[in-house]
Amino acid sequence: MKKIELFDTTLRDGTQAEHVTLSANDKVRIAKRLDRFGIDIIEGGWPGSNPKDRAFFEQAKDLEWEHAQLAAFGSTRRAQFAPEDDPNLQSILDVETPIATIFGKSWTLHAQVALGVTLEENLEIIRSSVEYLRAHGKRVIYDAEHFFDGYKADAAYALETLRAAAGAGADTLVLCDTNGGTLPFEVQTIVADVASRFEQTLGIHAHNDGGCGVANSLMAVAAGARHVQGTINGIGERCGNADLAVVIPDLQLKMGYSCVRDEQLRGLFDLSHFVYDVANLDPVDRSPYVGRSAFAHKGGIHVSAVMKEPRAYEHLEPESVGNRRRVLVSDLAGKSNIHYKAEELGINFKDAQVAREAVTRIKELEHLGYEFQAAEATFTLLLRAQQGESTDYFSLERLRVRSEKNGTSEGVSEATLAVTVQGERTLIATEGNGPVDAMSVALQRALLGFYPQLGEVRLSDYKVRVLTPQDGTAASVRVLVEHTDGETTWNTVGVSTNILDASWEALADGLRYHLLERGVPTLEAPQPAAV
Repeated sequence: MKKIELFDTTLRDGTQAEHVTLSANDKVRIAKRLDRFGIDIIEGGWPGSNPKDRAFFEQAKDLEWEHAQLAAFGSTRRAQFAPEDDPNLQSILDVETPIATIFGKSWTLHAQVALGVTLEENLEIIRSSVEYLRAHGKRVIYDAEHFFDGYKADAAYALETLRAAAGAGADTLVLCDTNGGTLPFEVQTIVADVASRFEQTLGIHAHNDGGCGVANSLMAVAAGARHVQGTINGIGERCGNADLAVVIPDLQLKMGYSCVRDEQLRGLFDLSHFVYDVANLDPVDRSPYVGRSAFAHKGGIHVSAVMKEPRAYEHLEPESVGNRRRVLVSDLAGKSNIHYKAEELGINFKDAQVAREAVTRIKELEHLGYEFQAAEATFTLLLRAQQGESTDYFSLERLRVRSEKNGTSEGVSEATLAVTVQGERTLIATEGNGPVDAMSVALQRALLGFYPQLGEVRLSDYKVRVLTPQDGTAASVRVLVEHTDGETTWNTVGVSTNILDASWEALADGLRYHLLERGVPTLEAPQPAAV
């Protein structure tokens, strides 16, 4: 298998994305995960541009790297400086990385307008910058900025800029689609032409402004590139960079190239979500390969086929990239969905009639606004109830929630709750930070004496969605609640035209589910048979 050199620029190009800010420590954490995954080169940043990137390289000097090499990024020298006097080139040398990645101008427009130099002066700037870094023992990767635009404007000059870099000692020539507007068929044609003229390794650096970042990277490899740059999850300036979380499995599993070891590829899902977490970004569920929805099946016919042969509706095994198959339950579901989910949850139906009744009941509830795809705990309780199993750990006698507010105070909410547990009535009143919090606190305190297991449970998320906004203040709402015990999380749902009723339903089911999972007997638990 032909090897592809993977070059990750999440720590540099990725940090130029809107809403992305990484500290030096964040960058170290991501770099270590990239190294473990098998990335060949990690571009740590531009040390000549900001103190944060210099701090990263300082920390990185003292770390051991399993596989990856670090690269420092920067531009070619400024026109007014000799290489040895250029602050940018000196900053690259100062951080002591084995690899220097520098970019230069390939487009006549940029050389003459942006830099304000002659075309010959631009070639000398490229040549002397590469020579200087090579003389100091650096491997030089030359990023030909705006190469595809420059090639289309003046192919002869764009190729001359590559010759200047290659002649000065750059061993990898990276063709950059900096504006991200080149189309895949153009990339293939241009890369093939360049490959026929140069012995040096060719690389591709694609942006996604035309939605073709991944496709352009693949076409470049098909045309002869063997070095691929990108970011994890495609984060980057404007519309982002080529997404390595898609490029890597495409190259390795679809095109037969070697990128990382198979066991490393199975860590792709975890790597993707780790980067999202450190960057404080929400994962994109519909992302290929690593999204939660990438192998999710909703239609009953699809699920029926997947249960017989996964290849019927899956282009590869989700486990090969560390993901997993998910079957969704909705009004589009059939018996196959219900059977699959039941097996996944460890529930065995008594007979086919129970499954049919479960499908009917789910569709009725979906029509009312319930959604079980993000509330599997509620779905579990529903299936148990359909089987005739008891999930009753307490019964509500009365609930009153009262909120007060005057012109000067922040307001006070109070919940008074009466429940019956194991034949014993409990009455409790609590205050909370708002009516839902007061209700949640009251329920947990009322039950804690009977079920001490609930002491480890806390509310970790609460979401409300208006289902019928056209009804104004009489609209139906769906409340989605997440609980955690510190190790696992589970979600429950409630629907009503009264937000407190919907909240109560979701909160109560969340506690019932935890008790059920802990194996606590219910109020109606069957007594052992006499011996």
